[in-house]
Amino acid sequence: MNGAESLVRTLVAGGVDVCFANPGTSEMHFVAALDRVEGMRCVLGLFEGVVTGAADGYFRMKGTPASTLLHLGPGLANGLANLHNAKKANSGIVNIVGQHAVYHIGFNAPLTSDIEGLARPMSAWVRTSPDAKSVARDGAAAIAAAKSAPAQIATLILPADTAWNEADGIAQVPVESQRASYSSQAVDNAAKVLRGGAQTLLLLTGGALTEQGLALAAQISGKTGCKVMGQTYNPRMARGRGRFAINRIPYVIEQALPILKDFRHIVLVEANDPVAFFAYPNKPSLLKPEGCEVHRMTSGGENSVAALEALASALGAKPQDAKPQALVDIAKPTGALTHASIAQALAMAIPENAIVVDESVTTGRGFFPPTAAAPPHDWLQNMGGSIGFSTPVATGAAVACPDRKVICMVGDGSAMYTLQSLWTQAREGLNVTTIVFANRIYQILRGEFDGVGAGEPGQRALDMLKIDRPALDWVSLAKGMGVPGRAVNNADDFNKALAEAIAEQGPRLIEVQM
Repeated sequence: MNGAESLVRTLVAGGVDVCFANPGTSEMHFVAALDRVEGMRCVLGLFEGVVTGAADGYFRMKGTPASTLLHLGPGLANGLANLHNAKKANSGIVNIVGQHAVYHIGFNAPLTSDIEGLARPMSAWVRTSPDAKSVARDGAAAIAAAKSAPAQIATLILPADTAWNEADGIAQVPVESQRASYSSQAVDNAAKVLRGGAQTLLLLTGGALTEQGLALAAQISGKTGCKVMGQTYNPRMARGRGRFAINRIPYVIEQALPILKDFRHIVLVEANDPVAFFAYPNKPSLLKPEGCEVHRMTSGGENSVAALEALASALGAKPQDAKPQALVDIAKPTGALTHASIAQALAMAIPENAIVVDESVTTGRGFFPPTAAAPPHDWLQNMGGSIGFSTPVATGAAVACPDRKVICMVGDGSAMYTLQSLWTQAREGLNVTTIVFANRIYQILRGEFDGVGAGEPGQRALDMLKIDRPALDWVSLAKGMGVPGRAVNNADDFNKALAEAIAEQGPRLIEVQM
Protein backbone atom coordinates (compact mmCIF):
# COMPACT_ATOMS: atom_id res chain seq x y z
CA MET A 1 0.00 0.00 0.00
CA ASN A 2 1.41 3.39 -0.95
CA GLY A 3 0.73 6.69 0.79
CA ALA A 4 -2.07 7.71 -1.57
CA GLU A 5 -3.97 4.48 -1.03
CA SER A 6 -3.48 4.70 2.73
CA LEU A 7 -5.01 8.17 2.59
CA VAL A 8 -8.01 7.17 0.48
CA ARG A 9 -8.69 4.20 2.76
CA THR A 10 -8.37 6.42 5.85
CA LEU A 11 -10.81 8.95 4.38
CA VAL A 12 -13.40 6.27 3.63
CA ALA A 13 -12.98 4.65 7.06
CA GLY A 14 -13.36 8.10 8.63
CA GLY A 15 -16.69 8.77 6.92
CA VAL A 16 -15.37 11.01 4.14
CA ASP A 17 -16.66 9.14 1.09
CA VAL A 18 -17.08 11.92 -1.51
CA CYS A 19 -14.19 13.69 -3.23
CA PHE A 20 -14.77 16.73 -5.45
CA ALA A 21 -11.67 16.80 -7.62
CA ASN A 22 -9.63 18.67 -10.20
CA PRO A 23 -6.34 16.74 -10.16
CA GLY A 24 -3.01 17.23 -11.92
CA THR A 25 0.28 15.35 -12.30
CA SER A 26 1.20 15.39 -8.62
CA GLU A 27 -2.13 13.81 -7.66
CA MET A 28 -2.08 10.87 -10.10
CA HIS A 29 -1.27 8.30 -7.43
CA PHE A 30 -4.30 9.49 -5.45
CA VAL A 31 -6.37 9.14 -8.64
CA ALA A 32 -4.97 5.64 -9.18
CA ALA A 33 -5.85 4.72 -5.58
CA LEU A 34 -9.50 5.54 -6.33
CA ASP A 35 -9.51 2.54 -8.69
CA ARG A 36 -8.28 0.23 -5.94
CA VAL A 37 -10.42 1.46 -3.03
CA GLU A 38 -14.16 0.87 -2.87
CA GLY A 39 -16.44 3.40 -1.24
CA MET A 40 -15.14 6.76 -2.47
CA ARG A 41 -17.31 8.69 -4.94
CA CYS A 42 -15.16 11.04 -6.98
CA VAL A 43 -16.87 13.97 -8.73
CA LEU A 44 -14.87 15.89 -11.33
CA GLY A 45 -15.08 19.68 -11.54
CA LEU A 46 -13.60 21.59 -14.46
CA PHE A 47 -12.54 24.49 -12.25
CA GLU A 48 -11.31 24.45 -8.67
CA GLY A 49 -13.91 27.03 -7.57
CA VAL A 50 -16.56 24.48 -8.53
CA VAL A 51 -14.76 21.83 -6.48
CA THR A 52 -14.48 23.88 -3.28
CA GLY A 53 -17.99 25.34 -3.59
CA ALA A 54 -19.46 21.88 -4.09
CA ALA A 55 -17.75 20.68 -0.91
CA ASP A 56 -19.37 23.63 0.91
CA GLY A 57 -22.84 22.76 -0.39
CA TYR A 58 -22.33 19.09 0.45
CA PHE A 59 -21.50 19.87 4.07
CA ARG A 60 -24.39 22.29 4.51
CA MET A 61 -26.88 19.58 3.54
CA LYS A 62 -25.15 16.43 4.77
CA GLY A 63 -23.57 17.76 7.96
CA THR A 64 -20.40 15.75 7.34
CA PRO A 65 -17.34 16.83 5.33
CA ALA A 66 -16.43 15.87 1.80
CA SER A 67 -12.87 16.03 0.54
CA THR A 68 -11.45 18.01 -2.34
CA LEU A 69 -8.48 17.14 -4.55
CA LEU A 70 -6.58 20.18 -5.86
CA HIS A 71 -3.44 20.57 -7.94
CA LEU A 72 -0.57 22.34 -6.18
CA GLY A 73 -0.66 25.99 -5.12
CA PRO A 74 -2.34 27.42 -8.25
CA GLY A 75 -5.13 24.85 -8.03
CA LEU A 76 -5.72 25.73 -4.39
CA ALA A 77 -5.59 29.44 -5.26
CA ASN A 78 -8.28 28.96 -7.90
CA GLY A 79 -10.54 27.49 -5.21
CA LEU A 80 -9.88 30.02 -2.45
CA ALA A 81 -12.86 32.30 -3.15
CA ASN A 82 -15.37 29.56 -2.42
CA LEU A 83 -13.27 28.30 0.50
CA HIS A 84 -13.69 31.82 1.88
CA ASN A 85 -17.46 31.45 1.58
CA ALA A 86 -17.29 28.00 3.18
CA LYS A 87 -15.21 29.31 6.08
CA LYS A 88 -17.77 32.03 6.80
CA ALA A 89 -20.49 29.36 6.79
CA ASN A 90 -18.57 27.11 9.24
CA SER A 91 -18.53 24.28 6.70
CA GLY A 92 -16.28 21.30 7.31
CA ILE A 93 -14.05 20.36 4.36
CA VAL A 94 -10.95 18.15 3.99
CA ASN A 95 -8.75 19.62 1.24
CA ILE A 96 -6.11 17.35 -0.28
CA VAL A 97 -3.60 19.49 -2.16
CA GLY A 98 -0.83 17.93 -4.21
CA GLN A 99 2.76 19.13 -3.89
CA HIS A 100 5.98 18.41 -5.77
CA ALA A 101 8.02 15.50 -4.46
CA VAL A 102 9.98 16.64 -1.41
CA TYR A 103 13.32 16.33 -3.19
CA HIS A 104 12.01 18.31 -6.21
CA ILE A 105 10.77 21.40 -4.34
CA GLY A 106 14.21 22.94 -4.01
CA PHE A 107 14.67 23.14 -7.79
CA ASN A 108 11.99 25.84 -8.03
CA ALA A 109 10.07 24.26 -10.89
CA PRO A 110 7.43 26.49 -12.54
CA LEU A 111 4.55 25.34 -10.33
CA THR A 112 6.46 25.62 -7.05
CA SER A 113 4.72 27.89 -4.53
CA ASP A 114 4.12 28.40 -0.81
CA ILE A 115 1.08 26.14 -0.53
CA GLU A 116 0.87 26.38 3.23
CA GLY A 117 0.93 30.18 2.95
CA LEU A 118 -1.93 30.06 0.46
CA ALA A 119 -3.94 27.64 2.59
CA ARG A 120 -3.73 29.27 6.02
CA PRO A 121 -6.08 32.25 5.53
CA MET A 122 -9.01 29.95 4.65
CA SER A 123 -8.04 26.88 6.70
CA ALA A 124 -8.18 26.32 10.45
CA TRP A 125 -5.84 23.30 10.12
CA VAL A 126 -2.89 23.00 7.70
CA ARG A 127 -0.24 20.29 7.50
CA THR A 128 2.26 18.98 4.94
CA SER A 129 2.93 15.24 5.22
CA PRO A 130 6.70 14.71 5.53
CA ASP A 131 6.75 11.08 4.34
CA ALA A 132 4.52 8.25 3.18
CA LYS A 133 4.25 6.64 6.60
CA SER A 134 2.76 9.87 8.01
CA VAL A 135 0.08 10.34 5.37
CA ALA A 136 -2.67 8.18 6.89
CA ARG A 137 -2.15 9.64 10.35
CA ASP A 138 -2.19 13.17 8.96
CA GLY A 139 -5.33 12.40 6.97
CA ALA A 140 -7.07 11.13 10.11
CA ALA A 141 -6.11 14.33 11.93
CA ALA A 142 -7.49 16.41 9.03
CA ILE A 143 -10.82 14.56 9.23
CA ALA A 144 -11.00 15.15 12.98
CA ALA A 145 -10.33 18.87 12.47
CA ALA A 146 -13.01 19.16 9.78
CA LYS A 147 -15.55 17.42 12.02
CA SER A 148 -14.82 19.51 15.11
CA ALA A 149 -17.29 21.94 16.66
CA PRO A 150 -17.55 24.35 15.00
CA ALA A 151 -16.69 22.52 11.79
CA GLN A 152 -13.51 23.67 10.06
CA ILE A 153 -11.63 23.63 6.80
CA ALA A 154 -8.62 21.32 7.03
CA THR A 155 -5.94 21.34 4.32
CA LEU A 156 -3.54 18.41 3.96
CA ILE A 157 -0.66 18.94 1.53
CA LEU A 158 0.53 15.73 -0.09
CA PRO A 159 4.01 15.74 -1.71
CA ALA A 160 4.07 13.38 -4.70
CA ASP A 161 6.68 11.03 -3.24
CA THR A 162 4.68 10.65 0.00
CA ALA A 163 1.84 9.46 -2.25
CA TRP A 164 3.85 6.91 -4.22
CA ASN A 165 6.19 5.57 -1.50
CA GLU A 166 5.26 2.63 0.70
CA ALA A 167 3.01 3.33 3.69
CA ASP A 168 2.10 1.36 6.81
CA GLY A 169 -1.67 1.21 6.37
CA ILE A 170 -4.73 3.20 7.34
CA ALA A 171 -5.13 5.31 10.48
CA GLN A 172 -8.06 5.54 12.82
CA VAL A 173 -9.71 8.94 13.03
CA PRO A 174 -9.55 10.36 16.57
CA VAL A 175 -12.84 10.48 18.45
CA GLU A 176 -14.87 13.42 17.21
CA SER A 177 -14.88 16.35 19.57
CA GLN A 178 -18.21 16.53 21.35
CA ARG A 179 -20.52 19.24 20.09
CA ALA A 180 -20.30 22.05 22.60
CA SER A 181 -23.42 22.55 24.67
CA TYR A 182 -24.07 26.14 25.70
CA SER A 183 -23.50 28.49 28.58
CA SER A 184 -26.26 28.33 31.21
CA GLN A 185 -25.13 31.74 32.41
CA ALA A 186 -25.57 33.19 28.91
CA VAL A 187 -29.09 31.70 28.73
CA ASP A 188 -29.96 33.14 32.15
CA ASN A 189 -28.69 36.55 31.04
CA ALA A 190 -30.79 36.37 27.85
CA ALA A 191 -33.87 35.43 29.89
CA LYS A 192 -33.25 38.41 32.19
CA VAL A 193 -32.99 40.75 29.20
CA LEU A 194 -36.19 39.37 27.63
CA ARG A 195 -38.10 39.74 30.90
CA GLY A 196 -37.02 43.36 31.16
CA GLY A 197 -39.66 44.69 28.81
CA ALA A 198 -37.37 46.82 26.64
CA GLN A 199 -37.58 46.32 22.89
CA THR A 200 -35.33 43.33 22.13
CA LEU A 201 -34.22 41.59 18.96
CA LEU A 202 -33.43 37.86 18.96
CA LEU A 203 -30.96 37.58 16.06
CA LEU A 204 -30.44 34.06 14.70
CA THR A 205 -28.21 32.12 12.35
CA GLY A 206 -26.61 28.66 12.13
CA GLY A 207 -28.34 25.85 13.98
CA ALA A 208 -30.97 28.23 15.36
CA LEU A 209 -32.51 28.44 11.87
CA THR A 210 -33.53 24.78 11.75
CA GLU A 211 -37.25 24.05 11.90
CA GLN A 212 -36.93 23.17 15.60
CA GLY A 213 -34.89 26.26 16.42
CA LEU A 214 -37.36 28.54 14.64
CA ALA A 215 -40.30 26.92 16.43
CA LEU A 216 -38.66 27.65 19.79
CA ALA A 217 -37.95 31.22 18.72
CA ALA A 218 -41.63 31.62 17.81
CA GLN A 219 -42.63 30.52 21.32
CA ILE A 220 -40.15 32.91 22.91
CA SER A 221 -41.33 35.78 20.71
CA GLY A 222 -44.97 35.07 21.50
CA LYS A 223 -44.28 34.93 25.24
CA THR A 224 -42.07 38.00 25.53
CA GLY A 225 -42.96 40.19 22.55
CA CYS A 226 -39.37 40.23 21.27
CA LYS A 227 -38.69 40.49 17.56
CA VAL A 228 -36.96 37.58 15.80
CA MET A 229 -34.82 38.09 12.70
CA GLY A 230 -32.07 36.30 10.80
CA GLN A 231 -28.74 37.66 9.69
CA THR A 232 -28.67 39.17 6.21
CA TYR A 233 -27.10 35.91 4.94
CA ASN A 234 -27.25 32.46 6.53
CA PRO A 235 -25.73 29.03 5.83
CA ARG A 236 -29.09 27.27 5.85
CA MET A 237 -32.59 28.28 6.87
CA ALA A 238 -35.78 26.24 7.17
CA ARG A 239 -38.54 27.96 5.19
CA GLY A 240 -42.08 27.35 4.00
CA ARG A 241 -45.57 26.67 5.33
CA GLY A 242 -45.75 25.41 8.89
CA ARG A 243 -42.39 26.96 9.80
CA PHE A 244 -41.86 30.21 11.67
CA ALA A 245 -41.16 32.76 8.94
CA ILE A 246 -38.72 35.50 9.89
CA ASN A 247 -37.26 38.40 7.98
CA ARG A 248 -33.56 39.09 7.62
CA ILE A 249 -31.68 42.31 8.30
CA PRO A 250 -31.66 44.13 4.95
CA TYR A 251 -28.42 44.44 3.02
CA VAL A 252 -29.04 48.10 2.19
CA ILE A 253 -28.03 50.38 5.09
CA GLU A 254 -30.88 52.83 4.49
CA GLN A 255 -33.34 49.94 4.86
CA ALA A 256 -31.64 48.31 7.85
CA LEU A 257 -31.28 51.38 10.07
CA PRO A 258 -34.99 52.16 10.49
CA ILE A 259 -35.77 48.49 11.18
CA LEU A 260 -33.20 48.31 14.00
CA LYS A 261 -33.50 51.86 15.39
CA ASP A 262 -35.84 51.12 18.30
CA PHE A 263 -34.11 48.06 19.76
CA ARG A 264 -32.51 48.53 23.17
CA HIS A 265 -31.10 44.99 23.31
CA ILE A 266 -29.96 42.40 20.75
CA VAL A 267 -29.52 38.77 21.82
CA LEU A 268 -27.16 36.93 19.46
CA VAL A 269 -27.80 33.24 18.76
CA GLU A 270 -24.70 32.28 16.73
CA ALA A 271 -25.19 35.54 14.83
CA ASN A 272 -22.72 38.40 14.53
CA ASP A 273 -23.23 41.96 15.67
CA PRO A 274 -25.12 43.57 12.74
CA VAL A 275 -22.66 45.50 10.58
CA ALA A 276 -22.78 46.99 7.10
CA PHE A 277 -21.40 44.81 4.31
CA PHE A 278 -19.11 47.65 3.18
CA ALA A 279 -18.03 51.08 4.36
CA TYR A 280 -19.79 54.02 2.73
CA PRO A 281 -19.00 57.72 3.09
CA ASN A 282 -21.08 59.34 5.84
CA LYS A 283 -22.86 56.09 6.71
CA PRO A 284 -22.38 53.99 9.86
CA SER A 285 -20.55 50.67 9.93
CA LEU A 286 -22.61 49.41 12.88
CA LEU A 287 -26.31 49.01 12.11
CA LYS A 288 -27.54 48.82 15.70
CA PRO A 289 -28.73 52.09 17.27
CA GLU A 290 -26.57 54.02 19.70
CA GLY A 291 -26.96 52.70 23.23
CA CYS A 292 -28.25 49.30 22.13
CA GLU A 293 -26.71 46.51 24.27
CA VAL A 294 -25.63 43.27 22.62
CA HIS A 295 -25.75 39.96 24.51
CA ARG A 296 -24.25 36.76 23.10
CA MET A 297 -26.20 33.62 24.01
CA THR A 298 -24.44 31.12 21.72
CA SER A 299 -21.49 31.09 19.34
CA GLY A 300 -20.88 28.97 16.25
CA GLY A 301 -20.39 25.34 17.22
CA GLU A 302 -22.54 25.58 20.34
CA ASN A 303 -25.89 23.81 20.55
CA SER A 304 -28.25 26.68 19.80
CA VAL A 305 -31.38 24.50 19.72
CA ALA A 306 -30.66 23.24 23.23
CA ALA A 307 -29.96 26.81 24.35
CA LEU A 308 -33.27 28.00 22.88
CA GLU A 309 -35.03 25.13 24.64
CA ALA A 310 -33.46 26.22 27.93
CA LEU A 311 -34.39 29.85 27.25
CA ALA A 312 -38.00 28.92 26.47
CA SER A 313 -38.15 26.89 29.68
CA ALA A 314 -36.69 29.75 31.74
CA LEU A 315 -39.31 32.12 30.31
CA GLY A 316 -42.19 29.65 30.59
CA ALA A 317 -42.72 29.83 26.81
CA LYS A 318 -44.80 27.01 25.36
CA PRO A 319 -45.93 26.01 21.84
CA GLN A 320 -49.30 27.67 22.35
CA ASP A 321 -47.54 31.00 22.90
CA ALA A 322 -46.45 31.16 19.26
CA LYS A 323 -48.56 33.71 17.42
CA PRO A 324 -50.32 32.78 14.16
CA GLN A 325 -48.59 34.20 11.10
CA ALA A 326 -50.18 35.94 8.16
CA LEU A 327 -48.44 34.70 5.03
CA VAL A 328 -48.41 36.48 1.70
CA ASP A 329 -51.04 35.11 -0.66
CA ILE A 330 -49.39 33.43 -3.63
CA ALA A 331 -50.80 32.82 -7.08
CA LYS A 332 -49.34 32.26 -10.52
CA PRO A 333 -48.45 35.65 -11.98
CA THR A 334 -49.18 36.75 -15.52
CA GLY A 335 -47.84 39.48 -17.75
CA ALA A 336 -44.49 41.17 -17.42
CA LEU A 337 -41.51 39.83 -15.52
CA THR A 338 -40.91 42.01 -12.48
CA HIS A 339 -39.19 41.28 -9.18
CA ALA A 340 -42.65 40.75 -7.64
CA SER A 341 -43.94 38.43 -10.38
CA ILE A 342 -40.73 36.39 -10.31
CA ALA A 343 -41.10 35.97 -6.54
CA GLN A 344 -44.70 34.82 -6.95
CA ALA A 345 -43.76 32.33 -9.66
CA LEU A 346 -41.00 30.87 -7.51
CA ALA A 347 -43.24 30.59 -4.47
CA MET A 348 -45.77 28.65 -6.53
CA ALA A 349 -43.16 26.40 -8.09
CA ILE A 350 -40.97 25.36 -5.13
CA PRO A 351 -41.73 21.69 -4.46
CA GLU A 352 -41.87 20.19 -1.00
CA ASN A 353 -38.46 19.43 0.53
CA ALA A 354 -36.63 21.45 -2.11
CA ILE A 355 -33.23 23.06 -1.54
CA VAL A 356 -33.04 26.67 -2.72
CA VAL A 357 -29.55 28.10 -3.27
CA ASP A 358 -29.79 31.87 -3.47
CA GLU A 359 -27.30 34.10 -5.27
CA SER A 360 -29.95 36.18 -6.97
CA VAL A 361 -28.39 39.33 -5.45
CA THR A 362 -30.40 42.46 -6.36
CA THR A 363 -33.16 40.61 -8.23
CA GLY A 364 -33.84 38.35 -5.27
CA ARG A 365 -34.11 40.83 -2.43
CA GLY A 366 -37.90 40.67 -2.56
CA PHE A 367 -38.17 36.88 -2.79
CA PHE A 368 -38.47 36.15 0.93
CA PRO A 369 -42.04 37.19 1.84
CA PRO A 370 -43.88 35.12 -0.82
CA THR A 371 -41.70 32.02 -0.45
CA ALA A 372 -42.65 31.75 3.23
CA ALA A 373 -45.97 30.41 1.93
CA ALA A 374 -44.34 27.80 -0.33
CA PRO A 375 -44.13 24.13 0.70
CA PRO A 376 -41.43 23.40 3.33
CA HIS A 377 -37.90 23.74 1.95
CA ASP A 378 -34.36 24.81 2.89
CA TRP A 379 -32.74 28.08 1.84
CA LEU A 380 -28.93 28.39 1.42
CA GLN A 381 -27.16 31.75 1.08
CA ASN A 382 -23.71 33.18 0.44
CA MET A 383 -22.05 33.85 3.79
CA GLY A 384 -18.78 35.23 2.46
CA GLY A 385 -19.92 37.52 -0.35
CA SER A 386 -17.53 36.09 -2.95
CA ILE A 387 -19.60 35.61 -6.11
CA GLY A 388 -19.61 32.42 -8.16
CA PHE A 389 -21.03 30.69 -5.08
CA SER A 390 -24.41 29.31 -6.02
CA THR A 391 -23.91 26.91 -8.93
CA PRO A 392 -21.10 24.96 -7.16
CA VAL A 393 -23.01 24.90 -3.85
CA ALA A 394 -26.10 23.65 -5.68
CA THR A 395 -23.95 20.93 -7.23
CA GLY A 396 -22.67 19.77 -3.85
CA ALA A 397 -26.13 19.95 -2.29
CA ALA A 398 -27.50 17.74 -5.07
CA VAL A 399 -24.73 15.17 -4.49
CA ALA A 400 -25.56 15.18 -0.78
CA CYS A 401 -29.34 14.91 -1.27
CA PRO A 402 -30.07 13.11 -4.56
CA ASP A 403 -33.73 12.66 -3.62
CA ARG A 404 -34.36 16.42 -3.31
CA LYS A 405 -34.88 19.01 -6.04
CA VAL A 406 -32.29 21.79 -5.96
CA ILE A 407 -33.24 25.23 -7.27
CA CYS A 408 -30.30 27.52 -7.93
CA MET A 409 -30.99 31.25 -8.39
CA VAL A 410 -28.13 33.35 -9.73
CA GLY A 411 -27.45 36.63 -11.52
CA ASP A 412 -25.80 36.44 -14.92
CA GLY A 413 -22.61 38.15 -13.73
CA SER A 414 -22.17 35.75 -10.81
CA ALA A 415 -23.01 32.71 -12.90
CA MET A 416 -20.12 33.34 -15.30
CA TYR A 417 -17.59 32.81 -12.48
CA THR A 418 -18.36 29.11 -12.10
CA LEU A 419 -20.25 28.24 -15.28
CA GLN A 420 -18.40 24.90 -15.36
CA SER A 421 -20.72 23.66 -12.59
CA LEU A 422 -23.29 22.91 -15.28
CA TRP A 423 -20.96 20.36 -16.88
CA THR A 424 -20.54 18.51 -13.59
CA GLN A 425 -24.31 18.55 -13.07
CA ALA A 426 -24.80 17.05 -16.54
CA ARG A 427 -22.12 14.39 -16.10
CA GLU A 428 -23.48 13.33 -12.69
CA GLY A 429 -27.16 13.65 -13.67
CA LEU A 430 -27.80 16.00 -10.75
CA ASN A 431 -31.31 17.20 -10.04
CA VAL A 432 -30.61 20.96 -10.26
CA THR A 433 -32.73 23.65 -11.89
CA THR A 434 -30.60 26.76 -12.44
CA ILE A 435 -32.41 30.07 -12.91
CA VAL A 436 -30.17 32.79 -14.37
CA PHE A 437 -31.47 36.35 -14.04
CA ALA A 438 -30.04 37.94 -17.17
CA ASN A 439 -30.19 41.69 -16.61
CA ARG A 440 -27.02 42.23 -18.68
CA ILE A 441 -25.35 44.23 -15.92
CA TYR A 442 -23.57 43.77 -12.61
CA GLN A 443 -26.70 45.31 -11.09
CA ILE A 444 -25.38 45.21 -7.55
CA LEU A 445 -22.30 47.18 -8.60
CA ARG A 446 -24.46 49.79 -10.31
CA GLY A 447 -26.19 50.30 -6.97
CA GLU A 448 -22.90 50.29 -5.09
CA PHE A 449 -21.52 52.96 -7.43
CA ASP A 450 -24.29 55.25 -6.19
CA GLY A 451 -24.00 53.99 -2.61
CA VAL A 452 -20.37 54.99 -2.20
CA GLY A 453 -21.04 58.42 -3.70
CA ALA A 454 -18.84 57.93 -6.77
CA GLY A 455 -20.98 60.30 -8.82
CA GLU A 456 -22.73 59.71 -12.12
CA PRO A 457 -20.94 56.98 -14.12
CA GLY A 458 -19.59 57.95 -17.51
CA GLN A 459 -19.22 55.61 -20.46
CA ARG A 460 -15.96 54.01 -19.31
CA ALA A 461 -17.39 53.41 -15.85
CA LEU A 462 -20.58 51.93 -17.32
CA ASP A 463 -18.48 49.62 -19.48
CA MET A 464 -17.08 48.15 -16.24
CA LEU A 465 -20.61 47.48 -14.96
CA LYS A 466 -22.49 46.25 -18.02
CA ILE A 467 -22.16 42.81 -19.59
CA ASP A 468 -24.31 43.44 -22.65
CA ARG A 469 -21.74 43.85 -25.46
CA PRO A 470 -21.96 41.08 -26.50
CA ALA A 471 -24.95 39.70 -24.64
CA LEU A 472 -24.49 36.30 -23.01
CA ASP A 473 -26.57 33.50 -24.54
CA TRP A 474 -27.32 31.31 -21.55
CA VAL A 475 -29.32 28.71 -23.44
CA SER A 476 -26.38 28.10 -25.77
CA LEU A 477 -23.89 28.14 -22.91
CA ALA A 478 -25.95 25.54 -21.04
CA LYS A 479 -26.28 23.39 -24.16
CA GLY A 480 -22.51 23.45 -24.57
CA MET A 481 -22.23 22.05 -21.04
CA GLY A 482 -24.79 19.34 -21.70
CA VAL A 483 -27.70 21.00 -19.87
CA PRO A 484 -31.04 21.67 -21.65
CA GLY A 485 -32.12 25.27 -21.33
CA ARG A 486 -34.75 27.74 -22.37
CA ALA A 487 -35.16 31.53 -22.22
CA VAL A 488 -38.28 33.32 -20.95
CA ASN A 489 -39.27 36.98 -21.00
CA ASN A 490 -42.75 36.98 -19.46
CA ALA A 491 -44.38 35.54 -16.36
CA ASP A 492 -46.56 33.00 -18.16
CA ASP A 493 -43.59 31.40 -19.91
CA PHE A 494 -41.61 31.48 -16.66
CA ASN A 495 -44.39 29.59 -14.86
CA LYS A 496 -44.40 26.94 -17.57
CA ALA A 497 -40.61 26.63 -17.71
CA LEU A 498 -40.40 26.23 -13.93
CA ALA A 499 -43.10 23.57 -13.84
CA GLU A 500 -41.44 21.55 -16.61
CA ALA A 501 -37.90 21.84 -15.19
CA ILE A 502 -38.97 20.83 -11.70
CA ALA A 503 -41.01 17.89 -12.97
CA GLU A 504 -38.08 16.53 -14.98
CA GLN A 505 -35.07 14.65 -13.66
CA GLY A 506 -31.55 15.93 -14.17
CA PRO A 507 -30.20 19.43 -14.65
CA ARG A 508 -32.11 22.19 -16.43
CA LEU A 509 -31.47 25.91 -16.97
CA ILE A 510 -33.91 28.80 -17.34
CA GLU A 511 -32.66 32.15 -18.57
CA VAL A 512 -34.93 34.90 -17.23
CA GLN A 513 -34.48 37.85 -19.55
CA MET A 514 -35.06 40.94 -17.44
